[in-house]
Amino acid sequence: MNAFNWKNVDLNLLVAFQALYRTRSVSMAAQACSVSQSAMSHTLQRMRGLFGDPLFERVGARMEPTQRAQEMAGWVDSILATVRTELLSKRAFSAELYDGVWRIGLTDYAEQLFAPELYDQIKRSSPESQISFYHVNRSNYVELTENEQLDVLIGSIKVPNVRFQYDKLYTEQHLSLFDPQQLPFTTSITLKQFVSVEHAVVSPDGALQTQLDDSLEALGAIRRVSVVSRNFLTIWRLIKGRKLICTLPKRFARHPEFTQGLKALPTPVMIEDFDIQMFYLKSQRQDLRNIWIRDLIHKVIAPN
Repeated sequence: MNAFNWKNVDLNLLVAFQALYRTRSVSMAAQACSVSQSAMSHTLQRMRGLFGDPLFERVGARMEPTQRAQEMAGWVDSILATVRTELLSKRAFSAELYDGVWRIGLTDYAEQLFAPELYDQIKRSSPESQISFYHVNRSNYVELTENEQLDVLIGSIKVPNVRFQYDKLYTEQHLSLFDPQQLPFTTSITLKQFVSVEHAVVSPDGALQTQLDDSLEALGAIRRVSVVSRNFLTIWRLIKGRKLICTLPKRFARHPEFTQGLKALPTPVMIEDFDIQMFYLKSQRQDLRNIWIRDLIHKVIAPN
């Protein structure tokens, strides 16, 4: 079967047809469509060629529809209404009535800090919905977003894929966390003290060296990393009761739920701050459902 030839099909022809059918006048239809009378006459000739029928014939001062035009009128009204209401108009979104699933990607850092509060806030406004949290990192977030149809992702990814839009939520700093019962630091930590103890490191890819080691090297200092974990919760359990220090993002180092009995002090080495961002596909930028979850995330996470 040959494919239909859409070359001569123009939505404007249907708009002109509707105007002619309603007004029974070339000049009035032209006015309704904001075109000249000659342009409307030319459009009528194109319609006649496309549909193989005169469609409108002059009877006195009126353009009366033919039988074919009368048969078409209902279909044209339906098609244009569908285009206007289904294709061109944004569908309203009601979080209160939504019973679908929110799919949110979180780095380990973001999941530990924000998953519980995000759950509470979403369920408060969208009680019929479900929530699925996905663990993402810089290596898998593109694939996971595509395969699992994630709505939004939260974390720190320095060079996001070009298909993604990203909004900054806040800038994160660093502190050094330790057990004050094991290490004698009080109000500050000197560089000499900092490198004299063993270190624990949080690293998504398991690397034993981070940008902190580069900063130390520039100062002619070296630290000893004795343990590395990919998980923030593991680190605070390791630190407690041991002579270990770990340099962590400030929000995590000061989180009362995770760091009870531990102490956080400024790190005696300059470490570059990093941004926590919210990522989503550019194709979702104007989607009302996606806009709703992004607005909620801003309210929950972004500092006041």
